[in-house]
Amino acid sequence: MEKSTVYYATGKRKNAIARTWLTPGKGEIFVNERPIDEYFTIETSKITLIQPLILTENLKTFDIKIKVKGGGISGQAGAVRHGITKALILSDPDLRGVLKKAGFVKRDPRVKERKKYGQKGARARFQFSKR
Repeated sequence: MEKSTVYYATGKRKNAIARTWLTPGKGEIFVNERPIDEYFTIETSKITLIQPLILTENLKTFDIKIKVKGGGISGQAGAVRHGITKALILSDPDLRGVLKKAGFVKRDPRVKERKKYGQKGARARFQFSKR
């Protein structure tokens, strides 16, 4: 009996980390052992994470199992997209050019700026009073 090929990759965005497994199948996507529609209730998040699959025409080619933790809904969706992209490149290195042009290969480096001491927030200041 031949073992089916599994492609594993880790995707990150903000504070979210997504571990993705791609196996040849019929297009089922499970996030934290729940269907994609049940986990991501916001439509834009679902669209975000299936973008690489639509772009490479692999939506019905792979079954995807995802474990995601940390961050919020948007960050998790971005992390999943990054993980799926990396796994797709492992499955077929020729897809790299298309995915890179779309901007999915590079991790989004934007993260929350730290709060500075003596201030209200990262950039916000306490109100200044002259008198």
